[in-house]
Amino acid sequence: MSESLKVQITSAMKDAMRAKAKERLGAIRLILADVKRIEVDERIDVDDTRLLAVLDKMVKQRRDSIHQFEDAGRQELADKEQAEIDVIQEFLPEALSDEELAAMIDAAIASSGAESMRDMGKVMGILKPKIQGRADAGTVSGMVKGKLG
Repeated sequence: MSESLKVQITSAMKDAMRAKAKERLGAIRLILADVKRIEVDERIDVDDTRLLAVLDKMVKQRRDSIHQFEDAGRQELADKEQAEIDVIQEFLPEALSDEELAAMIDAAIASSGAESMRDMGKVMGILKPKIQGRADAGTVSGMVKGKLG
């Protein structure tokens, strides 16, 4: 069995410290701080599935920040957020292609027996665990609406 995602991130932090990669180290420490916060607040050990959800959320937050910074004309801050996204994405699984997503959506629609927009919750319930960290849920939701609508 491969090492856990948390172990990989901790080891990447040590490598960044040795290499004196300040920006990379900062981004990795943000990830570990978020994980530690969850572990303390909820008194649990974060598993890989939950960690993927945390990473996914961090990327989404940074994309929102980039949009706001660019609208405000603060490109240097947008660049910093993009650098953090690049580091976070190293720990996420490879993104799904449009063709793979379309096939997964078709399979989910078929297996849930969805026929209209009212059944969208069923379809998304099937897809969500499969796309975690590999595709943006908003984009997938739009694709499902297109097929059901």
